[in-house]
Amino acid sequence: MPPRIVLATLNSKYSHASFGLRYLMANLGEYRENAVLREFTIHETAGEILEAVLDEKPDIVGFGVYIWNVRETTAIIAMLKAVRPDVRVIIGGPEVSYEYEDTEIFRLADHLITGEADHALRELVDGLARGRDMPKVTPAQPPDVATLALPYELYTDDDLAHRLIYVEASRGCPFKCEFCLSSVEIPVRAFDTTLFLNELEKLLDRGARSFKFVDRTFNLNTRISGAILEFLLARHREGFELHFEMIPDRLPAELREIIKRFPPGAVQFEVGIQTFNEEISTRISRRQNVARIEENFAFLRAETGVHIHADLIFGLPGESLDTFADSFHRLLTLDPDEIQLGILKRLRGTPISRHTEAFGMVYNSQAPYEVLQTSTVPFATMQRMKRFARYFELYHNSGNFVASSALVYEAAPVEGTQATGPFFHFLAFADWLWKETGQTHQFALNRLFRLLFVWLTEHCGLEPERVADAMMEDWDRHKIRKERPEFLKPWVDFITPRRNRGAGEDEARSRKWGSGRESRPA
Repeated sequence: MPPRIVLATLNSKYSHASFGLRYLMANLGEYRENAVLREFTIHETAGEILEAVLDEKPDIVGFGVYIWNVRETTAIIAMLKAVRPDVRVIIGGPEVSYEYEDTEIFRLADHLITGEADHALRELVDGLARGRDMPKVTPAQPPDVATLALPYELYTDDDLAHRLIYVEASRGCPFKCEFCLSSVEIPVRAFDTTLFLNELEKLLDRGARSFKFVDRTFNLNTRISGAILEFLLARHREGFELHFEMIPDRLPAELREIIKRFPPGAVQFEVGIQTFNEEISTRISRRQNVARIEENFAFLRAETGVHIHADLIFGLPGESLDTFADSFHRLLTLDPDEIQLGILKRLRGTPISRHTEAFGMVYNSQAPYEVLQTSTVPFATMQRMKRFARYFELYHNSGNFVASSALVYEAAPVEGTQATGPFFHFLAFADWLWKETGQTHQFALNRLFRLLFVWLTEHCGLEPERVADAMMEDWDRHKIRKERPEFLKPWVDFITPRRNRGAGEDEARSRKWGSGRESRPA
């Protein structure tokens, strides 16, 4: 009798469906009919998860292990082996594919598959089912994608209605950025475009409206990416949301013409900038044409309705507060809709570790392995930047403070810092927020407005009427509440209703960052 198999993982949120588990299930061959897929979240208790897994009466349990769930998955496996030592545990995933030898989760597991396990899992299960003595570690070679069974039918109707639908037109990455695991996933392998589009058609027929492409470089092959965009454009309907990870300096004319035809808000591009510093880029083996990046941003802003999500990394080897400030301002002036500020992580297996000694890189030994300090950034500064990133999410990326957050970049605090420019002005604000509140989460929206008002008027010396005007513009833009904030009532007579303001003035207000080339501390 074939073994009963449970494929399980812990997602960070319910809305994140596990793409990897669905690939494993789709390629289990004759063992698929005796397998079940169980997804949980990291917010559920280990006991509840284990109970649900054991309710399936498994002989084999496979866990997908990632940076966000390794601690919780380790605890579940420890409990599983304590109460049911006869159950075979197989682990796999990016977090256990490299430098796994001394980890607790590897010690607890019976078997580990490193790399892309689409075919390797079936082979391992087959060996166990036939009573063979299978090795503890199975290195899986990157499969020929033409041999893979595609997993899209495994998305349920509930998935289509409530979760992100992950798809991929290719695997691998041609670049060698040393902080990224994709730097070891060479070469790029494209799925057959016709077969892939047929699968998308089926999902669309079932009601799918949101696709997140996990391709590391969606626009690498213009012919393929163009065909996919044309396909989706022809089938566009209200509520469509399409997310692509794009190479920021590669946007040829043929792609531009297609992108321009999508309605505003239908497409999101995630573009990894990480740094504009040429010396640091060279050091981490990252190639990018900055002039083309700036040209592409200008095109996207002026001629399309694409939502742009751009990434910067703080803590790269040799990075300082000043060099990061330059990258921050350069990206801010390009006006993406969101700027994701991340702290460098030393992911297992990535070549960034070669800089550890030369640049005094000290990393947290626990996931997510963020850098704690470097030879150019002390621990206290790294902590400040973590808070900076969180407050930036609240005030910039949320979209709730378009006009009033622009005042933060413009206005220097009266006391407390010699450095000026958008980055240092927001850093001073972040430092004050932390001192004033001692928290980075669980802020009511009204309180965020009040704190910003106090900062701009009492610490930056701006006229209360001007700040109130910007805040009411933000408040009314989103119709946050009918009643205006109580603390703004003394200045309400000075507020110009937004309906009387021209669109050009709104745009100028939201995009005024200043020159950003002001003095830096010695």
